[in-house]
Amino acid sequence: MTTAEKFAPHTLRATIVVPIYNASHYIESCAPSLLRQSIGPDQYEVVYVNDGSTDDSGERLDRLAAAHPHVRVIHQENSGWPGKPRNVGVASSRGEFIQFVDQDDELGEEALERLCALGTKNESDIVLGKVVGTMQPPSTVFARTIDRCSVRDHSLMDSLTPHKMFRRSFLLENGIKFPEGRCRLEDQLFMARAYVATERVSVLADHPCYYWMRREDRGNNSSAPIDVQGYFGNLRQVVQALKDGTEPGPERDTLLRRTYRVEILHQVSEPRVLSPTLDVRSRFETVRQLVADEFSPGVREGLPAVQRLRATLLEDGRLDGLRALAERTRTLRSRADLGRLRWRDGRLTAPLQMTMTHADGTPVVMVERDGRLLLDPRLLEGNPAVTEWEIGDPLRAVSAHVLLKDRKRPMGWFPTCDLRAVVVPAGPGRSRLVVRGELEIDPLTAAGGGSLQRGIYDVRGSLQLLGVGRSVRIEGDRRSELTAAGATRVGPDAVGVVPYWTAGRTLAVDVDEFYHRMDALPPRRWTVHIPAPARRPLGRTWRSLRAMAPRR
Repeated sequence: MTTAEKFAPHTLRATIVVPIYNASHYIESCAPSLLRQSIGPDQYEVVYVNDGSTDDSGERLDRLAAAHPHVRVIHQENSGWPGKPRNVGVASSRGEFIQFVDQDDELGEEALERLCALGTKNESDIVLGKVVGTMQPPSTVFARTIDRCSVRDHSLMDSLTPHKMFRRSFLLENGIKFPEGRCRLEDQLFMARAYVATERVSVLADHPCYYWMRREDRGNNSSAPIDVQGYFGNLRQVVQALKDGTEPGPERDTLLRRTYRVEILHQVSEPRVLSPTLDVRSRFETVRQLVADEFSPGVREGLPAVQRLRATLLEDGRLDGLRALAERTRTLRSRADLGRLRWRDGRLTAPLQMTMTHADGTPVVMVERDGRLLLDPRLLEGNPAVTEWEIGDPLRAVSAHVLLKDRKRPMGWFPTCDLRAVVVPAGPGRSRLVVRGELEIDPLTAAGGGSLQRGIYDVRGSLQLLGVGRSVRIEGDRRSELTAAGATRVGPDAVGVVPYWTAGRTLAVDVDEFYHRMDALPPRRWTVHIPAPARRPLGRTWRSLRAMAPRR
């Protein structure tokens, strides 16, 4: 391909690139979502790259191409991994934008239309469309639609799969390609190179765009067991790509911190570090060497307390200390205290507080000693490597979110809630961290800025305190199925919304009378709260009135 051909003007708005290897029936099951995009068949193409399949995938693809003019198929010898087929697809593409799709995944019907519109409006080089499905839980990366951001000011490093839309000229002009041949983290390496090369990234969060589904046979590449040396050798390449695109200093440390936290510390935390079957010592030594070679102290020092402790024990070679810490932290629990639910201007609201406790329900505390703030001593009991640990800034990396998990569809939404971390007293010389604020669910805006679809939504929480993360059950006193807030109607279409308690005592919201018919609900019971100081005199008055009443 000549330089002129390589950078030839695009003739279509988008190209979908799909690498194929022995996909069999997944080709037909996933094809409809790709072939029937709302943008129209004259505006895009689907390029399947058959990577030397040994089953009937090639014949299936040829039949698709014969039946659909906007489908092309490229056959090549097997390369062993999706990287080369994707590169071949990019090179032959004719779209202004390129959307990568795996062979067993699907797109939302309006995905290309919405992603192209957002990318064109903001001159974006990368557009992230909301990812839903069964491969991973909902991500806060897609909490809100963002016109323009970058890896330097948004948590894009928490989204490192290639299931995104890219401007074709951006990839070609910057020479951004997937590694070819067997490479376990080829997606992370590609995304690391892409993210550091642009300041123009958009996030579309109000519409499900990409359905990332776990195969019934667990045949997804990312589900396969890892080869320790190969995996962390590939991870080293990802780290080096991030370093190549940044200068030494706080910005680089921030980008590398996600890799340290997720890929490195995951190997030396519960449950893996306590596993009786994994070769824990081998993994420990491998990641320890990787950290020594590639990560500056600034990466570790920016972590919250428990993660920074794990990192220090790793770098000091104290596997015994890591195991002892894991035995303590694995028993930590989250707790939510939900106040009275009520409707305000079409929004379901209630005071909400979340915190972390030990298994016996006592709070995780911080100890004040000699002007320092120390980690709860119970977390260090019996640890042969450390007797006390200074917390530093207790509010570092604290986060809390409320999630509306769609019970019927594989997706979730993050309503806007005003939640803030505060330090509160917990006895003499002790304090604890809590997250306080207001649960707020607006059915007309909770879906990434749009309205919730008809269905049941389970209300859940997530909490990160001191470097420990937990999911949170949002429970209530289930004296009746309906909550004290009662049902209401919202919006110009008067959509019925019913907050209720499930059989497990957790909060759920029924939108548009999915289970609960508004006209079949029991009448709402009104209660009046009487302050304690007034109850006794009011009681005496009531008894006196009853005594004066004539008897029948």
